[in-house]
Amino acid sequence: MSARRTTTVGALALAGCALAGALGSGTAYAHGSMQNPLSRVEGCYLEGPEAPKSDACKAAIALGGTQAMYDWNGIRIGNAAGQHRQLIPDGRLCSANNTEFAGLDLPRTDWPATNLTSGADFTFRFRATAPHRGTFQLFITNGTYNPAQPLSWSNLESTPFLTITDPQLVDGQYVLPGKIPAGKTGRQLIYAIWQRSDSPEAFYSCSDVVFDGTGHTAGTAAVPASDSGVKHVHDAAGPAQQAPAAPRAGSVKADSVSAGAVKAGAGNAAPAAAAVAAPAAVPAAAPVQAAAPAPAQAAVQPAAAQLAQTGTGRATGMMVAVGASFLLAGGTVVHLNRRRRATGAHVR
Repeated sequence: MSARRTTTVGALALAGCALAGALGSGTAYAHGSMQNPLSRVEGCYLEGPEAPKSDACKAAIALGGTQAMYDWNGIRIGNAAGQHRQLIPDGRLCSANNTEFAGLDLPRTDWPATNLTSGADFTFRFRATAPHRGTFQLFITNGTYNPAQPLSWSNLESTPFLTITDPQLVDGQYVLPGKIPAGKTGRQLIYAIWQRSDSPEAFYSCSDVVFDGTGHTAGTAAVPASDSGVKHVHDAAGPAQQAPAAPRAGSVKADSVSAGAVKAGAGNAAPAAAAVAAPAAVPAAAPVQAAAPAPAQAAVQPAAAQLAQTGTGRATGMMVAVGASFLLAGGTVVHLNRRRRATGAHVR
């Protein structure tokens, strides 16, 4: 092979690798949600998007469709960069103003909830399908919160009750040891923000909790497989998707759910605008069917050893390599054909 041909083919190879790398870097796995206390979106996913058990999940799916629940680990804003309050309007906190997850913003008094004890030590867990460096902030609702009204930023305590940077990852879950705020009663909500430090991307989740013993036991929710959820493509640092107007409290009647039990069987989904009534009129939602917790002997590794910088998977790397090979082969053929035409001779 001549020096000229070697130089040309080498340049084509470098260009192919660069292009393949650029294409591969845009694809990543969705990243996670609060596992304990269980988030709304993961709770509906575990119930079964095609046949949800609770009336709250039925209503959420009727409004936003089943895909949102399969994407349980992807409630995110790609360009958040800490500007959460500026990017997410009141009434859209649980969906992060993403239309796909609009059903999670429905104000209801019967969202399946986790039992907590006010003022007690508690280990919060966040399921991460693609770990990253970053900081978790957990907020709890204040005295203005009414589950029958759309959730607003003013309904949350002004400062997080728990802030942890780069926590340990155990069996695919971030472990967030902390203490539940004292003085909490009745039905409340914990809002989690996971802001990456290696990217402006942030993730959000809403977990309904109760302090009166009417919810499901903490720590018993089944853990989804690490590869569950659907792959997504990162936004090009674009703004959060605009969601429709928040539902007005009191506009429709709440679904009736008996305390302590969830109706068996699927049934048809509730109307899209299901559910708003005074808390006293609707008993607390029944517990979500749950499996045994993860084994206690699960290996613990320091966060720094497991945190990904980009979130790309092994399949992405393989696609990059294959793409680069095809580009290189194509470039070589083009070069040889041009040389053949120029010399009028066959190239052996």
